[in-house]
Amino acid sequence: MAPQRFHEQFEHIQRSMSGVPLAMGPDDDAHFLYEKGVVLARDGEEARIVEDAVRAHFTATEGLVPEHVRRDGPETNRTGVTRIRTGEPGAGDDTVPHALRALREAEDRRGRRLVGRNHVVHIAVNACPGDEPVPVARTRQANPAAAEGRYDADSAVGVLVIDTGLVHDHGGYPLLAHTTGDAQPAETDADGVLRQYAGHGTFIAGILAAVAPNTRVTVRDTLSDAGAILESEFGARLFEAVDEGGWPDIISLSAGTTTDGTDGLIGLDAFMRELREQRTLLVAAAGNNSSNAPFWPAAYAGRPEYADSVLSVGALSADGESESCFSNHGPWVRVFAPGERLTSALTGFDTPVPYIYQHSTYEACRFGYDYSCTCQFPRHTGALSEGRESTGAKPHQVMFDGLAQWSGTSFATPAVVGLVAAHMTAHGERDPRAARDHLLAAATDSAEVRGARVTVLRPPTWRPVPAVAPALPA
Repeated sequence: MAPQRFHEQFEHIQRSMSGVPLAMGPDDDAHFLYEKGVVLARDGEEARIVEDAVRAHFTATEGLVPEHVRRDGPETNRTGVTRIRTGEPGAGDDTVPHALRALREAEDRRGRRLVGRNHVVHIAVNACPGDEPVPVARTRQANPAAAEGRYDADSAVGVLVIDTGLVHDHGGYPLLAHTTGDAQPAETDADGVLRQYAGHGTFIAGILAAVAPNTRVTVRDTLSDAGAILESEFGARLFEAVDEGGWPDIISLSAGTTTDGTDGLIGLDAFMRELREQRTLLVAAAGNNSSNAPFWPAAYAGRPEYADSVLSVGALSADGESESCFSNHGPWVRVFAPGERLTSALTGFDTPVPYIYQHSTYEACRFGYDYSCTCQFPRHTGALSEGRESTGAKPHQVMFDGLAQWSGTSFATPAVVGLVAAHMTAHGERDPRAARDHLLAAATDSAEVRGARVTVLRPPTWRPVPAVAPALPA
């Protein structure tokens, strides 16, 4: 049995965020990461309350140093968030749990949360996708396949994809001819092997363009460091993305994090408030923890004040009839769409590029499902697998020369983005939120997810995938 992928990814993300000490918490079963020794508070009075309360708590607590409590960064900024350091960088002990305890009484008095961890926001995937990509012959058709229609610059729906950047040769894939944005830095490592998350944003853009040909897709390279970014930086990067090109019709976001509460992310407060006042629709992936724990920012769809501006997306299994084993679920997930073994462009078509699998597969579904799920296929031994060195097993290396098959709520999300955009084009609708409402109201398909009937959207050009995926070459 392979180790939990979340734990496998911890060191990978830690290496990519060099100099930022990370912790997993509040216990080994919690699927979120955060920065050690730093908490977040809102600017102004609340930041002062937090700083004073934590310093007083540290003064009264043996072994904690009140002098360590200090502002870390500018007094005010666009995100309205102050970083407060509660311990020395690189210190072995994590002071964040002590700081959070220090504020409980003040939070109870004020009736709101004053402080939070500085979470790691990562590609919406249990810190890794539902599986790793599988090469697909370039003669195969994309799935969803390209819908009928043409691109018209004057009427195209504007979509902003917040993800990893575009691979350098993405233009070799016809569906991405009109896609622009940031390049993916360092696509390969020193040995010429494709990095783990390279191609994630390109794959998403390909799905979106297939479902809705008349879209003006811009991809921003926000998550290229192992698909992860600190919450304190993420809000600022979202503002930069919309400032650069203006607020788009739709934002496609396949990233987020769980927390130890249900209050959302302090680092995104300002962005979410501004989003609410725009006409932009945020479509966000529900995450791949096979859990009902809110995954933010998708979970904002379950809060009344944000329900109009956010659409959260879970993933269906390869046959499209039930939820995938990895998909998060719960009343905050508004819609489900195909998310297993979709086919899109991972790289361009210039030259083949090697890839080495990071995660080993399981003998049985790690989430307890009884179908041939993404935990089991394709069979391979990963570079991060426990005991690989002692057994002499070698991780599989494959070659990608364009298309791939990949799974995750990351990819169900652009399928839904495409359906909203296609509805706007077909009906001449300029309001993406109205288009979302009409699309959901007209939906006739549903599926049972954990005992509840949920709304299902399936792109017309999507087709079910056989229950058993092909094995990799020996």
